[in-house]
Amino acid sequence: MKKLNKKKLIFIPIIILFTLCLLFFMYVYSGVYTGDYTSQKDLLDATNVNIENTDYITFTPKDQSNNIGFIFYPGGKVTADAYAPLMKKISENGFKVIIPKMPFNLAVFSPNKADGIINKNPEIHTWVIGGHSLGGTMAASYAYNNPDKITGLIMYASYPQDKHNFKDRNISVLSLYGSEDGVASLANIENSKNLFPSSAVFNVIQGGNHGNFGNYGNQKGDHESLITREGQQTQTLKFTADFLNNLSN
Repeated sequence: MKKLNKKKLIFIPIIILFTLCLLFFMYVYSGVYTGDYTSQKDLLDATNVNIENTDYITFTPKDQSNNIGFIFYPGGKVTADAYAPLMKKISENGFKVIIPKMPFNLAVFSPNKADGIINKNPEIHTWVIGGHSLGGTMAASYAYNNPDKITGLIMYASYPQDKHNFKDRNISVLSLYGSEDGVASLANIENSKNLFPSSAVFNVIQGGNHGNFGNYGNQKGDHESLITREGQQTQTLKFTADFLNNLSN
């Protein structure tokens, strides 16, 4: 009887591990936000930019007049293609834009994915990294740990971890967020001013929400936007393009 009990005990940690793995995969693969029809269409329309869709989605302007590259980390559990419409428009302003596809659609599993992008594009001399929500937090982590590689940081509805204090860093920062955001903490975004240089630019998009930075539909917990998605992305495009143009000058 004792031997039988010992055999049963051997299986307990295996059962616990299996259960934890099952719960993890259920969490990861439930509620993934994918790009809508507009996103898919924009990946096929290459009028003004060349588009590559492999491990990364790369937008290269056909007439690039600068050597600035923008690496954009997707939000948590959001597929890379959901940001194609906005990133394509940014690229049409003359900038190479690259969206890495993250493991399990979570940038936290590959925060250093920018390394491979930078190494594969030696023609780019000035790198800006950014991201949406969790992607922005991981982009900030990369920028903090790689000050010799990153010149600028762009945050959409996001803020860095408290341990990443950029106060005395020589880095340009742009933070954008919607007044109706129901997912990211607006207080934390505002308080992140204390982690950035005084030159950091913060712009609130009045009426904008969390999900409309991408094209993936309504996000759980988000508030209803008071402006259209197109309106929010038009403002985001202007603020982002102006920021990147200032770096090129």
